[in-house]
Amino acid sequence: MNNEMEDIFDVELRKQFKEPVPDDGFCDRVMEQLPARPRRNKWPLATGALAGMATCWFSLVFSPITYVGWRDWLSGELSASAIVLFISMMSMAILALAWTIAEADDRYDPSSRRMIR
Repeated sequence: MNNEMEDIFDVELRKQFKEPVPDDGFCDRVMEQLPARPRRNKWPLATGALAGMATCWFSLVFSPITYVGWRDWLSGELSASAIVLFISMMSMAILALAWTIAEADDRYDPSSRRMIR
């Protein structure tokens, strides 16, 4: 449904019921009977991360820009290859941080102030 349809339903329901409908604990009973969330397997994520790191390392280890960038960075020179190396490392760190925050947001229940497992 779209928001327009939900608004129409909301208006009609509010006309019908002037005050909240008592549920006599129905919602609580239903929530207690729901099955727990299935646990996520961690091995596919770890395998994918390791494969990605190995592929990146293997493709960049023989690249001259990587070698020159590391050499310039460690010697304290500010060259184009050192800047590219620094920017790529910072962008990967920021992407990892954003991904972590997005995943953690799905597991946090602010109403109970606890992590959902």
